[in-house]
Amino acid sequence: MLTLRKSEDRGHANHGWLDSYHSFSFADYHDPEHMGYGPLRVINEDRVQAGAGFGTHGHRDMEIISYVLDGALAHEDSMGNGSAIVPGDVQRMSAGTGVRHSEFNHSKTGATHFLQIWIEPKFTGIKPSYEQKHFSAQEKRGRLRLIASPDGRDGSVSMNQDAFLYAGLFDGAENAALTIAAGRQGYVHVARGRITVNGQALDAGDALKTGAGAITLQGGQAAEVLVFDLP
Repeated sequence: MLTLRKSEDRGHANHGWLDSYHSFSFADYHDPEHMGYGPLRVINEDRVQAGAGFGTHGHRDMEIISYVLDGALAHEDSMGNGSAIVPGDVQRMSAGTGVRHSEFNHSKTGATHFLQIWIEPKFTGIKPSYEQKHFSAQEKRGRLRLIASPDGRDGSVSMNQDAFLYAGLFDGAENAALTIAAGRQGYVHVARGRITVNGQALDAGDALKTGAGAITLQGGQAAEVLVFDLP
């Protein structure tokens, strides 16, 4: 089972300071055919203009992953964390019983381009927590590097869900494959560039839903790809 979701079919909202594309229903964009995929609930491709950002707001019972493509995102939260997230960083915040945070682009010139990912938790009502790790381009070059998992294996960030998230960079002859076990499902999101996935040509912003079996990536052209292994 392969289902292609084209970039131009996503929801779109341009607020001036924020230009956002929604892979799944979010805020004013509602599409009953795209409410999520398994526990994967949100993939928003956001561009935050210089000097702008998300003021302090709250979340609860959600695993929130931020993946920066360009620029930097300054984060502060009610747990006392304060950091700048830059390309290569993966930030995971488990909202649990409730957390408040803000995210800003403090640059005076360039936009911050990042992916905001929400995954529904396996257990609700847990204590909020935060984690941030850096994964170099070399670690992701020509392979799928595990960046988030239920147990933090292989140096990934840990999350409160039986899900695995991989990131890879592909160009030219570089290729990789991932097998999704029986009873699980895969989701491929192309963050930028172009690549062929299971024979389907995907451009930036495109996604491919899969069932169990092999996911093969090849023929990349400056491609950066996220692959989800979901229950």
